[in-house]
Amino acid sequence: MPAPAPTIVIENLTVRFNRFVAVNDLTLSVPAGECFGFLGPNGAGKTTTIRVLIGSQIPSSGKVTVAGFRIPDQFEQAKPMFGYVPDTENHVEEFTGRENLDLFARLYSMPRSRVDEALAQLELSEAADVRVSAYSKGMRRKLLIAREILHSPRILYLDEPTANLDAHSTEVVRKLLGNLTAQGVTVFLTTHNMEEVEQICDRVAILCRGRLVECDTPTNFVTRHAKRLVQTQ
Repeated sequence: MPAPAPTIVIENLTVRFNRFVAVNDLTLSVPAGECFGFLGPNGAGKTTTIRVLIGSQIPSSGKVTVAGFRIPDQFEQAKPMFGYVPDTENHVEEFTGRENLDLFARLYSMPRSRVDEALAQLELSEAADVRVSAYSKGMRRKLLIAREILHSPRILYLDEPTANLDAHSTEVVRKLLGNLTAQGVTVFLTTHNMEEVEQICDRVAILCRGRLVECDTPTNFVTRHAKRLVQTQ
């Protein structure tokens, strides 16, 4: 069986801010249905790369293609194909969780039933009619994810998706991401959590100072870099 066609293709991407190089000659591709992890310290270039992919940052050089569309030239065609969960939230505080999703469902021309489905997927049904101002940090995070899956995107970008979540909510999100990739959705996430990478990512890229250090499966990383320890009594 042939390998799935790449949904995301990045070729020799460089992003400069005056003399500072945030992303340095990055090349990688991500096929449909893969959960791809971006791992690295703060300032490594992870978020800048996602900003290029979602069209909010113009690259200095290189070529980026998302779902067959060139970014940023064909951004309007690519936009309906993806959802983006940033590391900060922008909910309407006075609205309930349901009202927040209703607003975006109308923008996406999605039926009301899709709002109920998204709330259920993130275990927010019981809090659906509570104002977001009363939500915990974890509930706000889950509502943000629910919003970005409303239109059933082919690609889902997430910046630290399980930040501020308790153990149970973390498992809810990880299970959701696993279900999405099983349906052929491409998941592209940044994280500092190696445990998360091992549990849900098919491959992981490590960035340092804007450069790609390694790209491989979590299992291969552990095999190559884990130390063997012998404990004696």
